[in-house]
Amino acid sequence: MSKRVITFGELMLRLAPPGYMRFVQADTYGATYGGGEANVAVSLANYGVDVAFVSKMPAHEIGQAGVNALRKYGVDTSFITRGGNRVGIYYLEKGASQRPSKVVYDRAGSAIATAEEKDFDWDKIFDGAAWFHFTGITPALGDNMAAITLQAVQAAKKRGLIVSCDLNYRKKLWSKEKAGQVMGGLCKYVDVCIANEEDAADVFGIQSSGTDVTTGQVNHEGYKEVAKKLADRFGFQKVAITLRTSISANDNKWAAMLYDGENYHFSKQYNVHIVDRVGGGDSFGGGLIYACLNGYNAQDSIEFAVAASCLKHSIEDDFNLVSVEEVKKLAQGDGSGRVQR
Repeated sequence: MSKRVITFGELMLRLAPPGYMRFVQADTYGATYGGGEANVAVSLANYGVDVAFVSKMPAHEIGQAGVNALRKYGVDTSFITRGGNRVGIYYLEKGASQRPSKVVYDRAGSAIATAEEKDFDWDKIFDGAAWFHFTGITPALGDNMAAITLQAVQAAKKRGLIVSCDLNYRKKLWSKEKAGQVMGGLCKYVDVCIANEEDAADVFGIQSSGTDVTTGQVNHEGYKEVAKKLADRFGFQKVAITLRTSISANDNKWAAMLYDGENYHFSKQYNVHIVDRVGGGDSFGGGLIYACLNGYNAQDSIEFAVAASCLKHSIEDDFNLVSVEEVKKLAQGDGSGRVQR
């Protein structure tokens, strides 16, 4: 069986003040690239998976720099359509202690947001592929992108690919009502659903009892019901839910659950001291896809995905730059952080 993976979404320019400086303090910004589905692609490429990222980027140098950022890690960029005028931007202010991180978007009118159906030949893109991954961010970019994403998932299912989706609700991009309507139509084609503590409630109104993320109360048992309701409504083969308990902006407890239609599998919980949490959910998705592609059982799959994401929290910028061996070592219990000589 082919293990080629296709991911589809927006690659953005990330501009961030140095360290923990606030926007109003900064007179310089570090420039890197990232975005939900691109982050998943880089994770998979680092694990040795044949992976292509599909998007639309301007033909100018800033667009090329973004394409190069993916090529650097071995992601196939041959299906990135060139055109449009601008690369979407997001500004990141890193939180510390009780001050939360902040994101400001400047992505309206970006190349991918103005894409057309003719920009993507899905039969060609999916030729030889086994898996297609997207997130709820992509259809949130506009009605045109919702229509293109629907075409993509329909073409993927027609060709027999496994389809995964991270719900990834972004309130700055669309309303809960619009998200529920659009994602409800797309999820009929999804096999593996990934969500965090809040996504199912925000998008589909499915809530976990006994959870209040603002006070740090996460009732793990309540997510069994959430996962089952999601699977029953849409026919998902698997539902993975990440479980983040926020102690502060710097320190979180991190775990996840995988429901396989029969049983609920909880990972071990990690105490994470955060260097950079952006891309944490994407690194989880990349780990889960890798584990599923390689035939891991449900418990090993969720342990691998959570360990991969735990490590991402220690790495600057969006991409999770770890190897399979490093993830396995942590998943198997070596979380000491001792120097490897």
